[in-house]
Amino acid sequence: MEDGEKRLKQEDCNEDKLGAGILTLTNKRLAFDKTKSRMMDFSKRFGDTVMDVSLNDVDKVWKEGRLIKKVCFTAKTKEGEQTYKFGVFNTKDWLKNIENAITEHKNQ
Repeated sequence: MEDGEKRLKQEDCNEDKLGAGILTLTNKRLAFDKTKSRMMDFSKRFGDTVMDVSLNDVDKVWKEGRLIKKVCFTAKTKEGEQTYKFGVFNTKDWLKNIENAITEHKNQ
């Protein structure tokens, strides 16, 4: 993490295209790290960071789904505009936290 960066929220979750990992919201960015698990000893390790998006690059945030709820956002990346959909535990709370972090980041 950079100087002055604070972790606001973190959760073990699944993204539709990226698979299983850990979603992290800081006061500057959203990041997703792949995880590697072993059934033999129930261990879990951080893998590569496969998504690292500045809050300035997030265009739209929403939640969707009835049975399987997801928090979603669209952001500008090196590859162009990307949409990410994360199956997190409390989509309403994640949505509120992301929107608040974006507002705070823009006001700095």
